[in-house]
Amino acid sequence: MTVTWEELGWQRVAAGVGRCRLPVWDCTAGLVVGADTALLVDAGSSLAEGARLRAQAESLAGHRVTHLALTHPHFDHVFGAAAFAGAEVFGPVGMDTLLGQQQARAELRADAIRNGLEAGRADEAVDALTHPRHLVSGEWTLDLGGGRQVLLANVGPGHTAHDLAVLVPGSPEVVFCGDLVEESGDPQAGPDAVPSHWPAALDRLLALGGEDALYVPGHGAVVDAAFVRAQRDALARRFGVSP
Repeated sequence: MTVTWEELGWQRVAAGVGRCRLPVWDCTAGLVVGADTALLVDAGSSLAEGARLRAQAESLAGHRVTHLALTHPHFDHVFGAAAFAGAEVFGPVGMDTLLGQQQARAELRADAIRNGLEAGRADEAVDALTHPRHLVSGEWTLDLGGGRQVLLANVGPGHTAHDLAVLVPGSPEVVFCGDLVEESGDPQAGPDAVPSHWPAALDRLLALGGEDALYVPGHGAVVDAAFVRAQRDALARRFGVSP
């Protein structure tokens, strides 16, 4: 029996492309369906949430999730990655080194608990933390078969020192932005943000997608180029970055 995107609480953004807003932290996960392949964008905030995402994504795709792209190294985007055993995992260059550092893992755990994740779930996720095997330093074209290609682009630093975007060509084009763009609140700039480069990262997002693309933020509703441009200008003012 075929299920629809809406029945599982997902939003269909374009043909074979969708996203869902996860509970608690309103974090976005994306799905791009290819021919006998499927790419998930971000993995949720725990192993249990990752497992639910995988089950839903595979129901929608009709086959297993074969690829996983992690947009940046924050707990609500990476802690579910170990639930995708067997998938090819992509991330921005430097993420693998960061996630291998004991201090960084301890900070991820502390941030998760501080934001309300149970300590046991945080420990479980840190112990199983999956590192990207494929590291994107510039742009990487990923062929999902059946004429479906996606572009992985290292557009950071900005929200963190390691920020990856995913462009899905089509009509409309869809850009998964990670937390470089947020709609449900002001963009969060933690201690690992690089504010001086953040507006330039949004310029690169706009250059990737163009005026008619749909931009999927890391938190909140899908937005357009005008929203991204306004957020870019607001960040430049906030951090005193010259145009």
